Amino acid sequence: MILQTRVLVLNQNYQPINICNIRRAINLIGKEKAENVVETGEYLRSVDDIFEKPDVIRLFYMVKRPLQKKKLTRREVFIRDHFQCQYCGSFQKDLTLDHIVPRCKGGGLSWNNIISACKKCNHRKAGKTLREVGMEPIKYPKEPKPNPYIFISEDSVKSTWIPFIPWIKKEPVLA
Repeated sequence: MILQTRVLVLNQNYQPINICNIRRAINLIGKEKAENVVETGEYLRSVDDIFEKPDVIRLFYMVKRPLQKKKLTRREVFIRDHFQCQYCGSFQKDLTLDHIVPRCKGGGLSWNNIISACKKCNHRKAGKTLREVGMEPIKYPKEPKPNPYIFISEDSVKSTWIPFIPWIKKEPVLA
């Protein structure tokens, strides 16, 4: 359905802040809260008006959005650790989570205390501290930095959005 087409919403400073549907984008443009940034050359018709089909819009005012911290989940820990055991360095599908300071010894559930470990290394360490076992992680864990662009996935980016999304690699234009 045409009214569910996705539109990139930019802040006043051209920073991406959201993705909305085309109906919402036309509403924002009609109320003079936003402007169409990318001309598509396509038009939408209503009973009494014609609108240019927006693909990227920019708000006329600044919207402050708080940075969202990543939730502590198994998947996010594995992504942070690149799906690698932090003790032996092996890449495996069957990883487990290990507490650096075991919970039975006062270790909490936090980004700084949990790492990815293969079953063999996790079993070897068990409920002991790193010093007791003589193990050392490849990289000590830390909380990942918040991503202000969490709402955009790389595989869903339209070609007209690329100039406005800083981390997307721009394809060279062949003349």
